[in-house]
Amino acid sequence: MAGIYLHIPFCKQQCTYCDFHFSTTFDAYRQEMVNSICTELRLRTSYLEGKAIETIYFGGGTPSILTKQELTQLLQTIHSNFQVKEGVEVTLEANPDDISKAALREWKELGVNRLSIGLQSFKEDDLAWMNRAHTVNEAETCIQLAQSEGFHNLTVDLIYGLPNLTMEEWRNHVQKVIDFGVPHISAYCLTVEEKTVLDNWVKTGKIQPISDEAQGDQFLLLLEMLEANGYQQYEISNFAKPGFESIHNGNYWKGEWYLGVGPSAHSFNGTSRSWNVANNRKYLKAIEENETFSELEELSIENQFNERVMIGLRTVKGVDLNELATISALPEAFSLKKQSFIHDGWMTQHDAVISLTKEGRLRADYIASELFM
Repeated sequence: MAGIYLHIPFCKQQCTYCDFHFSTTFDAYRQEMVNSICTELRLRTSYLEGKAIETIYFGGGTPSILTKQELTQLLQTIHSNFQVKEGVEVTLEANPDDISKAALREWKELGVNRLSIGLQSFKEDDLAWMNRAHTVNEAETCIQLAQSEGFHNLTVDLIYGLPNLTMEEWRNHVQKVIDFGVPHISAYCLTVEEKTVLDNWVKTGKIQPISDEAQGDQFLLLLEMLEANGYQQYEISNFAKPGFESIHNGNYWKGEWYLGVGPSAHSFNGTSRSWNVANNRKYLKAIEENETFSELEELSIENQFNERVMIGLRTVKGVDLNELATISALPEAFSLKKQSFIHDGWMTQHDAVISLTKEGRLRADYIASELFM
């Protein structure tokens, strides 16, 4: 099985914290972009070596900006050029301000069966400084509207660790999503990415980040509340009721193959990774002139070992050391570090599988880096 990711590089406006590739001035060439992504799909039909497509994911950017005609063109191109599994999971990332009864009915008609809604916060002040295009009222009503139109496989994004976000406010945000009956939540800690508006504000003192300790406290509160309400943390940032885990993202973490199309999209086929140019005009020109629009990296044994460790430790299933040893023999330093983390209460081992404790998940990136070859 394999997946297809489509990067739609369009946004209505620029969020202050975002470093993803997108453009806010795209009306003049939006159809050309859709045509080019379709061309890339046709050009790269052999990349997945005939594997059946189990998931299709529209990300970005803001794919909910696309019209019914544009989505239809993209989906028809996939179905015409790839073997698509019956019951394929089709996820569309959507902003609350794009969600209407008419849009939901169009998406359902096209086969979209999973919505990923970018709420981020239920606090107007936060939405304002983040330069989100929606209001708290739109955030609340879009969930109910989606559910009323038969979208029950929903996920929402929340951000914790925001400046001036109190524990009580964060508790209320999480509780609100629980009360709405949303079966999947992706919760991310605010990170200050270089060359973003937020990065400039932090450097100039306009915004003061909250402490690492406060971020950790909000993360632990999130774990406590979601666990008490029947959600399983199946990956560091992802929580689901049974049966509502993301198949697409789950396959990333299992190391399954995927094809990424569109500017800046990444692809993976088990032994190599490629990524498209993160520039809309350069991408369009390369597609039109049949020139190279991506770079390729063959993954060394060291790369494969480290990726298996990093991705595995982010998931509830952890890292199977027997499987890891099929890539490379475990270095002595790995075993020593592993025992140290177990002693510190950050890691557990059951048979040949290591996984992180709640305290360990707070330090997931650090622990993984210490175990790298």
